[in-house]
Amino acid sequence: QCSPGRSECPESSMSASAADREPGIPLDNDSAVCSGNSEIKSRAVVKYSAAPPPTSYALLQEKTDLKLPPANWLRENPQLGSAGTTILGSSSKSKPFSSFGMAYDFIDCIGDDVDVVSDSENIKKLLKIPYSKSHVSMAVHRVGRTLLLDELDIQELFMRSSQTGDWTWLKEFYQRLVDQKWQRKKKSKEHWYQKAILSKFLYYSINGDGAAEPVQNDLNEGEEENGAEEFSSSWPTTFTSTSSDAEESDPPKQVTSIPKEQNLPMLFNEGENSQGLRNDFVRNIMWTFEDIHMLVGSNMPIFGGGRYPAVSLRLRDNNKPINILTGIDYWLDNLMCNVPELVMCFHVNGIVQKYEMIKTEDIPHLENSTFSTRVVKDIAQNILSFLKSNCTKEGHTYWLFKASGSDIVKLYDLTTLCEEAEEEKCQNPFTLPVAVLLYKVASNLMLKARQNRKHYGTIRTLLLNCVKLLDQERHPQIIASAHYILSELFQLDEPPQEDGEESLRAGGSEDSYSDEDREEEEEEEAELTEDSDENSSYSSQDDSKAVAVIRSVGELSVPEKYKSTHQIRPSCAFPVSQDKEEKCRHVLSYVLKGLKAVDGTIKKESDLPAADPNTPIPLKYEDRTGPLQADQKHPTRSGMLPGSWQHRMKLQLFLKASKAYYVLSDAATNLLKYGRALRYIKLSLQCYDAYCSVSGTLHPQVLQFHSQCLSLCGDIQLMLAQNAKNRAAYLEEYSYQTKEDQEILHSLHRESSCQAFNMATDLAMDPEYQLFVSSKCYEAAYELLVSEALKDHASDQLAQVLKRLGNIRNEMGVYHMNQAAAMQTEKVKRSVSVAEQEMWKKSFAFFEKGMKDFEAIGDRTNTALLLCNTGRLMRICAQAHCAISADQSRGEFSPEEALYYNKAIDYYLRAIKSLASRESHSAVWDSVNWELSTTYFTLATLLQDYAPLSRKAQEQIEREVTEAMMKSLKYCDLQTESARQPLYQYRAATIHHRLASMYHSCFRNQVGDEHLRKQHRSLAELHYSKAVCLFLSLKDAPCELLRTLLERVAFAEFTMAGQSSSAAKLKSLTGAIEIMTETRYAFQLIHNELLEEQTEVTLFRITHCNLEPDPAESAESPDVASAPPSGLNLEEVMKLIGVFEPSFSFLLLQLIKLMTTMKRKPSNKDEELLKTYKNVYSKLLRAEKNAPLLSRVKLHIELLQQLTSQTGSRCSGNTTLL
Repeated sequence: QCSPGRSECPESSMSASAADREPGIPLDNDSAVCSGNSEIKSRAVVKYSAAPPPTSYALLQEKTDLKLPPANWLRENPQLGSAGTTILGSSSKSKPFSSFGMAYDFIDCIGDDVDVVSDSENIKKLLKIPYSKSHVSMAVHRVGRTLLLDELDIQELFMRSSQTGDWTWLKEFYQRLVDQKWQRKKKSKEHWYQKAILSKFLYYSINGDGAAEPVQNDLNEGEEENGAEEFSSSWPTTFTSTSSDAEESDPPKQVTSIPKEQNLPMLFNEGENSQGLRNDFVRNIMWTFEDIHMLVGSNMPIFGGGRYPAVSLRLRDNNKPINILTGIDYWLDNLMCNVPELVMCFHVNGIVQKYEMIKTEDIPHLENSTFSTRVVKDIAQNILSFLKSNCTKEGHTYWLFKASGSDIVKLYDLTTLCEEAEEEKCQNPFTLPVAVLLYKVASNLMLKARQNRKHYGTIRTLLLNCVKLLDQERHPQIIASAHYILSELFQLDEPPQEDGEESLRAGGSEDSYSDEDREEEEEEEAELTEDSDENSSYSSQDDSKAVAVIRSVGELSVPEKYKSTHQIRPSCAFPVSQDKEEKCRHVLSYVLKGLKAVDGTIKKESDLPAADPNTPIPLKYEDRTGPLQADQKHPTRSGMLPGSWQHRMKLQLFLKASKAYYVLSDAATNLLKYGRALRYIKLSLQCYDAYCSVSGTLHPQVLQFHSQCLSLCGDIQLMLAQNAKNRAAYLEEYSYQTKEDQEILHSLHRESSCQAFNMATDLAMDPEYQLFVSSKCYEAAYELLVSEALKDHASDQLAQVLKRLGNIRNEMGVYHMNQAAAMQTEKVKRSVSVAEQEMWKKSFAFFEKGMKDFEAIGDRTNTALLLCNTGRLMRICAQAHCAISADQSRGEFSPEEALYYNKAIDYYLRAIKSLASRESHSAVWDSVNWELSTTYFTLATLLQDYAPLSRKAQEQIEREVTEAMMKSLKYCDLQTESARQPLYQYRAATIHHRLASMYHSCFRNQVGDEHLRKQHRSLAELHYSKAVCLFLSLKDAPCELLRTLLERVAFAEFTMAGQSSSAAKLKSLTGAIEIMTETRYAFQLIHNELLEEQTEVTLFRITHCNLEPDPAESAESPDVASAPPSGLNLEEVMKLIGVFEPSFSFLLLQLIKLMTTMKRKPSNKDEELLKTYKNVYSKLLRAEKNAPLLSRVKLHIELLQQLTSQTGSRCSGNTTLL
């Protein structure tokens, strides 16, 4: 609760007219009035007061003649406020729509906190309905859960309608259904007499310098009556402000005039109140009566004095007793203003008789005016429930009417009746103030909605109802602003809603209920409520148009007779979908409506009327000493003036549309719909282009958003280049356009040609050009981010753009590198062409730029990848320099090849250095490691196989080969388990095999230097041993293992040839046989593969040829041509077996000879060995030379198995590197 005199709403919610007045006067906080044993809860908090602190009243002497006017009569006085000057009328008429003036000033309270906003006179009139026979006519409007009540002066309304033609339909309706003999009723002479003496009494009661002295009454009674008649006829009745503002002394504006729309909040300058609707009450009070919260306007004069700080003064005719209506009137006035005491001055024929003081809580017990406060409370609750249950449509004007002397209260929906009227001129004067209020409440809620999305549904309903009420041609600014706020409700950059968050159901109609739902609910309510039978059975021709009827005013006194079962906005849920495309489509539909509203107000010079020769042209002089801003002086392409509301609105709408299209493009990119994505980003950039054409300056946030658009455009062009195979589908997506998009584009073209970004957003057919466009987009985004305007704003975005720049330059480098590789494979001549060299240069330049981009943001991983790609480029260059002889055979390893391979090695080493360790990025580290090992291996292999003997000595080449092989071996990661581990093992085995072969060759060809020969021999043994062990660990290299073992056997044989003693020879031969037995593992692998292959062939034939397997055919060699491809190279196997068999025979023969001719007596073991050797040798000799391969391999396995059981193997079980 607020403290007295302080506003519960933020100060900013008050309009300028309210804020400029004097500060509010604090009154007592609370009052609780007791009636009998029951207590009525009442609390009044002054939100605003224009009156000075209460001063004591002047106690008039007995026999004072109130018919004589005091000297200060009808002069403006802050003590009386408006009350004194409006009793007989003043220089200005009362203005209508008093509740709207209050609502505009306290916009924060409207829609949620307050149940009723009204003049205190209207509240009193409603609560006196069961006691009074007088007529009641009020306009009711609903905003959220707030009802706005205003007097609807039917007589004044129909007087105006006869002049303007408005409301003719209502006049006819009134005469037909309500009062067939309607005529304007004149006030009685007695009425004006009482008004005059009350006015004079209040002026006499002012205590101070303006003390009243009677003066000669120059105004005769006839003139007085005429003056009163002239100034009192205005509708609805309100009081005027005491301010001497010249504006307030002007006649009231026509209600149907075009609004001062620039005063709307948010997008409008807040000057005087919109529509000229002023809050003219002396004080605005937040009055809580039981559980009803009301914002009340009051002009009751309050004086000080007595035991209490405030009293109210009343003048009573001593000859007329106080009736119940007067008692309720006085009691409610004091409750609303929190005045604890009432002072009554009694007179007879205008002569003062006496004063009497009455406490507020005693008023209900006065003689002849006794009433129950509890009944008044029930009346208030019943009327509020009745109105809330039936006034359900926001934006509609409802008419609460009770005829004089009638007990029936009817509620009509004037908006619906107005729509049904056949006349064209059926303008409802309440339409515009209601629409503006709906807009203001929505705008105010929008400020809160930034923190709390629960208001979104309410805002949407308010704005859609606001737009429905307005004519686009007459009120385009409010309509455009409303649609812009509607578009703002959809947060395009928010993360997806999680399950734990508050649910926002899809749905929510423009009104609180759809018509169908409302009818159903009203039918249900009719069955549930107490008075349903009475109401439903009560029907006559008069009530057919009424929304609801109170059959008898007596019902209002029954506690809880009417219950408000209708929730206010039960389903104002906001239609938020998690689908981004749907969100954006909502935004764009509102943007389009806003743009149409703005475009409709912009007229080109050709559309303007001709100048009136009798009207002078105003000349606006400018101070030319200051800097000229040319862009602010000239209209835009469409004729729009910079600084106008149209200009500001279009800027907002263009930017919102651009953002919506950007989000659509981003969503399409994520769905891999790149054609659609390019179309949307094109529309986004076209909106931005139009924005730039209209805007004089660009805010840093706008530039930042533009950078994001360009970056996304670059992404899309890159994706299009990488997915060229789907180009037809992308072209179809790109060409499609909705009607909404076309209309938005049409609006954009009013301001700009929208051609600025055509190059970036065209769908090209050439991948190279698309990559080029992508890089240009990224470069433009980068230039924006490092510009003066943004250099301090977007460090995160800059890193992202630099990363994209590095990536696109890598892509372009790879593209040109692949082009060069393709040229290399296609060319006939082996010389390097100019085109190839150009491709290398382009590729290298892009890699260099990309590396700088990644280095600028400290991205070591991507820097390493670009270094790796540059290394690959160097290898392609090396391959292009390969020397080919005339017969197309490979020539010696050239120095150019060596140069480029060494450059490649340098780049790979830099990549390793950039990564620093495998932990930084294991996948990239492994990739670079493999490439480096491969480059060293390739270099060594080429040096070994195509040795440049014409330029270098054999020994130098051997050293270089050894060095390169060992470095390759160094980068073979044999320990880490990965997909590449078998490849590393195979390469390491191959390196050892090649080195062993090289040292074997050196050992054979070396002459003279025994030390060097021994070194070569031991190195050959070492590398053969390591190669065998590594090949044994592999399951898929039987041929390589067999070849290495056979070479090792040959090495042993060569060693034996140089030995002379029998013992040495025997030792060498035994060692060779042991090596030979290790081939059993290789043959076992070959045997298994041959069996699998035979099975596959059989199945293949059964499946494809429907043949049964032939046992005889199965034993033959498989027909390779008709079988599926096999992993085993049969030709290589046959060749190796051709080497194995004679070598095996030779070793066995030499062993048998040597052991037979030995001089020393053989041991038992030797005899068994000799016997085994002979047995194996005989089987080998008897073997069928033309037998199937499988049979031969099987025989070899059996023979080797026999030898193994006798001799054993040194490395057969070892599968790891020694």
